[in-house]
Amino acid sequence: MVSAEVARNIVGIIGNVISFGLFLSPVRGPTFWRIYKAKDVEEFKPDPYLATLMNCLLWFFYGLPIVHPNSTLVLTINGIGLVIEGAYIIIFIIYAAKNTRWKMLGVLALEAAFMAAVVACVLLGAHTHEKRSMIVGILCVIFGSIMYASPLTIMGKVIRTKSVEYMPFFLSLVNFLNGCCWTGYALIKFDIYITIPNALGTIFGLIQLILYFYYYRRSTPKKGRNVELPTVLTKNAVTSGIVSVTIEK
Repeated sequence: MVSAEVARNIVGIIGNVISFGLFLSPVRGPTFWRIYKAKDVEEFKPDPYLATLMNCLLWFFYGLPIVHPNSTLVLTINGIGLVIEGAYIIIFIIYAAKNTRWKMLGVLALEAAFMAAVVACVLLGAHTHEKRSMIVGILCVIFGSIMYASPLTIMGKVIRTKSVEYMPFFLSLVNFLNGCCWTGYALIKFDIYITIPNALGTIFGLIQLILYFYYYRRSTPKKGRNVELPTVLTKNAVTSGIVSVTIEK
């Protein structure tokens, strides 16, 4: 029989793979290829990437042995996430309009200052793993919830425009699977700090998928069939013509 610890490690490894797919999903989807080709971010929002960067920073700190021992799987995936999200943000900064670029740089400066303050306060003010885990864990819950809720701006746009153009399906799917997997990981050996944000991620991911399928069917053009009809011949016409008329099903 598989022990709880082994089962948790297996689920954690699966969670690492899915999270890696989540971090790479903008590359597989149309988002960054479209930005690169157009040399413009168009209507794509940087909010999810800025929120994810902050979330990765906090979880990386949480997974360090000096804060929460035996959290290697949490540490590794968030270290990878930091590198990938940093690359996305650099691309956004390069191709964004001047106002958006300055706003992003301002947010990044605030995130860096906040993270430095957190590290200093935790290491100097909390002297046990339990206290450090609690302080950083609460912050992880808050920012993890913000990260998962950040696509709400995109969901609002989908509802307003009745189009899923700016909400890639693959990103929504992996977001949902990621939330499910890490919620399972946290429940095997209960960790409330991992459970809360990932349970919210599961819910938000499911809502995104429902919205995608609902509006995709309505925003996809109907297929048509071509029917050939003879043209009306004028008196001086020498040859007949054929006109193609599309009739919607």
